[in-house]
Amino acid sequence: MKRIILFLATNLAIVLVLSISMRLLGIAPYLQASGIDPGALLIFAAVMGFGGSLISLAMSKWSAKMAMGVQVIEAPANSTEFWLVETVRKQAEKAGIGMPEVGIYDSAEVNAFATGMNRDHALVAVSTGLLQQMTRQEAEAVLGHEISHVANGDMVTLALIQGVVNTFVMFLSRVIGHLVDRVVFKTERGQGPAFFITMIVAELVLGILASIIVMWFSRQREFRADRGGAQLAGRQNMIAALQRLAALHPAPLPDKMAAFGISGGIGSGIKRLFMTHPPLEERIAALQAQV
Repeated sequence: MKRIILFLATNLAIVLVLSISMRLLGIAPYLQASGIDPGALLIFAAVMGFGGSLISLAMSKWSAKMAMGVQVIEAPANSTEFWLVETVRKQAEKAGIGMPEVGIYDSAEVNAFATGMNRDHALVAVSTGLLQQMTRQEAEAVLGHEISHVANGDMVTLALIQGVVNTFVMFLSRVIGHLVDRVVFKTERGQGPAFFITMIVAELVLGILASIIVMWFSRQREFRADRGGAQLAGRQNMIAALQRLAALHPAPLPDKMAAFGISGGIGSGIKRLFMTHPPLEERIAALQAQV
């Protein structure tokens, strides 16, 4: 419940900030008595689409810490924390990025994630379940996978892609609503109920289709991060880590962190199109096929 409330509150705050910003900047409303102003609509869609995505990215470290209860390691309190921080330090140096914040969150599930809008000021967090149920070699490979996400700039790239699709969804849904309202329902001035109903339906349908594009990119990044983890921690260790995940069947992370976690759900058919991660067996096979 805490995560749901935090998610809703964060998104409401983003919408309010963007709405106020557009008013202060004097951006004209896109809805007029004569119809839609395409230029104003495009600006509105871009501000809301990119703005929401980029603000979420800027807040990602804070929201991840709050949602997952991540305890950042300021000074290692035991040998496990010392090993964790030193492993991330060595991998970050090897990957050519700044030292990320390192944290642990309390969960029996085996998982980890990376987030942050700057590759030199990221956050890498692991669950207590991962530290308890994986060997050091396997955990090192998982850390290498997350460090690779950071080094590849995956968080920023995914936010930009999300911003583009958000913009098109918002723009096209309102254009479709306007056309249906004018052509089908013959509204001559202003906007009738058909505009708002059609806009909402179109936004839902287009949003689902757009998410397929975003999820496809997300799955491709996982193969690349696996290869990066193999380079940082050894290919056999990366394969062993994925095999351990497959055996344990870890639960997925919350949506806002799932794209940058190590594990993914199991899906087939249409459900596969909406997966953030490829099936673990495919990721294992891809690493085993490397020469």
